[in-house]
Amino acid sequence: MRTLLLSLLVFFLGALPLFAQESPVAFENATIHTVAGPIIEDGTLVVQDGVIVDVGSADDVSVPADAERRDASGKVIIPGLVDTHSHIGRQDGGDGSSPTHPDVRTLDAIDVRHNSLMRARAGGITSANIMSGSGHLLSGQTTYVKLRHGRVIDDLLFCDDTTAGICGGIKMANGTNPIRQPPFPQTRSRAAAIVRSMFVEAEAHRERMEEGNAQRDIASEALVEVLNGERIVHFHTHSHEDILTILRLQEEFGFEVVLHHVSEAWKVADEIAEAGVASSIILLDSPGGKLEATNIRWENASALADAGADIGFHTDDPITDSRLFLRMGAFGMRAGMDEAAALEALTLAGARMMGLEDRIGSLEEGKDADFIVLSGEPFSVYTLVEETWVDGERVFDRSDEEDARYATGGYQVYDRNFGQHHHDHD
Repeated sequence: MRTLLLSLLVFFLGALPLFAQESPVAFENATIHTVAGPIIEDGTLVVQDGVIVDVGSADDVSVPADAERRDASGKVIIPGLVDTHSHIGRQDGGDGSSPTHPDVRTLDAIDVRHNSLMRARAGGITSANIMSGSGHLLSGQTTYVKLRHGRVIDDLLFCDDTTAGICGGIKMANGTNPIRQPPFPQTRSRAAAIVRSMFVEAEAHRERMEEGNAQRDIASEALVEVLNGERIVHFHTHSHEDILTILRLQEEFGFEVVLHHVSEAWKVADEIAEAGVASSIILLDSPGGKLEATNIRWENASALADAGADIGFHTDDPITDSRLFLRMGAFGMRAGMDEAAALEALTLAGARMMGLEDRIGSLEEGKDADFIVLSGEPFSVYTLVEETWVDGERVFDRSDEEDARYATGGYQVYDRNFGQHHHDHD
């Protein structure tokens, strides 16, 4: 009899889905900035199974009968922030053996349990481009991550295959950072020549691959992915002459590139726009830094926008603390951007720069349920990030005492052991 009962139990369990259907969650009575369209007053957002099911005014959205209803009166809901240039997770990149390391992956070094990820969640960041430093002409492959709670890096990736898949872009740099002692270049001209030679060899390797007689070479294969438009180049640059060098390289080899920092973008905004190249910029609230960034201006944002170039913001964390990312849009507005453009620069523009605009960056039916709940208007100095949601899961809750420590704590939140017991999710 016991055997029969066990057999029946196994049969019925086998007939059930592996996971029970998640009930929908409806956020009602909120002001919703979808980025994809006009602001929705008295709006409703419905999410289920990690996806946005519906979003619109209360009159236009039918809330499912089994939905968990959350009153968001007085709150503002916006898409999760997309950080196109971040160094969270204690990652690293190439070493001193060569100025170019296309085979190196940040994916192999990211510590997903590091507190910097929790700081990013506290700042409303839901997706990030984690990259290595700018001390090389090419320091390695970047990693696109969703800031889900996870035990290992695989839990946070956009890609499915960590052995052969493309899980991010590639990080390059010019200007003074990669100018060092041999084998690194000592001049800007030599730096450009090394990069040109690298891509010429990659073109030759692509031909060998197409002919079927290429030996396995993971460095060359990554560069072929760049040439084929499968991997975006994220290029650190500051001065206007270095920016123009990148535009020449992009025209010669045809790769897709995003300019990062571009401190002197205001000098060549028309050239950037004409090339159809996007810029990921940072707006600093204090002077200082390297000599080649002396001419950085907040007006970079409005100059690029006025020229018709795609523009996004980034933290370069820890240059700007991820918890303060939202105010980058406020700086942009102070320099002449309108509110809609500033919010897009924090969300959908960043998604485009990572080739992920079909999934993230705006609140639209069918997109990933990545959003943040704010206490007030996005760019008010008094506004707080109250909740951060990734794939329909709340990953930061300011009302939770442990989570709040990451939002309000001082320098100690940079310590890996700070609050570690709460966020391991073992």
